[in-house]
Amino acid sequence: MSKPIVAIVGRPNVGKSTLFNIFANSRISIVEDTPGVTRDRLYATAEWLDREFMMVDTGGIEIMNADAIAVSIRQQAEIAIREADVIMFVVDARAGITTEDEDVARLLRQSKKPIVLCVNKADSPKQEMNMYEFYNLGLGEIYPVSAVNHLGLGDLLDAVVKEFPDGSATLDDEEDVIKVALIGRPNVGKSSIFNALVGEERSIVSNIAGTTRDAIDTAVTRNGQKYLFIDTAGMRRKGKIDEPIEKYSVMRSLRAVDRSDVVLMVFDAVEGITEQDKKIVGYAHEAGKGLVFVVNKWDLYEKQNDSTLRYQEEIRKELVFCQYAPVVFVSAVTKQRIHRLPEVISYCAEQNAMRVSTSVLNQVLEDAVAMNPTPTEHGTRLKILYATQVKIKPPTFVVFVNDPEIMHFSYQRYLENKFREAFGFEGTPIEMIIRGKQEEE
Repeated sequence: MSKPIVAIVGRPNVGKSTLFNIFANSRISIVEDTPGVTRDRLYATAEWLDREFMMVDTGGIEIMNADAIAVSIRQQAEIAIREADVIMFVVDARAGITTEDEDVARLLRQSKKPIVLCVNKADSPKQEMNMYEFYNLGLGEIYPVSAVNHLGLGDLLDAVVKEFPDGSATLDDEEDVIKVALIGRPNVGKSSIFNALVGEERSIVSNIAGTTRDAIDTAVTRNGQKYLFIDTAGMRRKGKIDEPIEKYSVMRSLRAVDRSDVVLMVFDAVEGITEQDKKIVGYAHEAGKGLVFVVNKWDLYEKQNDSTLRYQEEIRKELVFCQYAPVVFVSAVTKQRIHRLPEVISYCAEQNAMRVSTSVLNQVLEDAVAMNPTPTEHGTRLKILYATQVKIKPPTFVVFVNDPEIMHFSYQRYLENKFREAFGFEGTPIEMIIRGKQEEE
């Protein structure tokens, strides 16, 4: 099931980014006392009351400003509003209700989404008295907070979590279904690949309304295996693409990644890999999903004898953190190698859910240390006591050592490579947690 999305919106300079950084527990947004600093939507995972959700920080909305940058910021915010499950509307207690606040409130009411009204900068009794005027916006209960002093944030988040959609059972929850998200930039051929996958030699096909608005999930059974294909290809035709908007419009892809077991990242063979591609792949990697790189339009690529090898090397160089992902070269138009994708998807899902027994795991660990002794630091040698697998999807291992500070990242990478040599784990990230002996309990 995908994480609920909470969009933080409001006019410029009301403290949206400060709140976002607190909830995300990091300094992701640039915080500066100047309107218009945050221009593009930023994303981070947050947690409250054991509920994980995605926070989206947006730029300040100025409805009446016709400046090109202001228009672009407003369009970005509108995308966030459209995709969000809950909207956190932030206003300024010191300034009181402004015309811009009223404009934004009208825009939000049209969305028909749950709105939680956050009155920020309520730092003094005087400002707390002023905040009651915000009831005039007609958005229900108000939640006074001080982002700077971390006051009132618990009540605010309680109200946000209360508005999350019910987690009713769907096909997402069936264990024997492999959920597959097709993601990538506009016009790389996601729709064509999607249609080829769900329309070729199918035995059961049904359309199921997904949690992703504007998208239809399609269930297919092939050779006894159920798949749920999550199409994120509902982009406009190339002639209608508004570049400033589509460039950053990744929220639907992020939601699809959250719901999936395996991600098909589709590239255009002719255009190659872009920065946005890296951003989306990075999210799938961090989310621990099975990952397959699909290079589409291979029929249009000017080939030489070693083209596939050289192209794979280029992908590995650009996406160095995903060396494990298999690469499949396809043509949605000619159906070249499309038939291979279900087999690769199933294999990656299997690898992502693989369990390794503790005894076998520690034998591999012992052999790895014998081949390449552990490092020393300040006269103390790293001692690896034992390891155990604690989770799947992705496979996650806890390695107990005498002193975690001595475990250099290069040696950890060496151990990860040895695990891959021994067990495969192709098409899936693996996580390794290093703990000291005292943390063993």
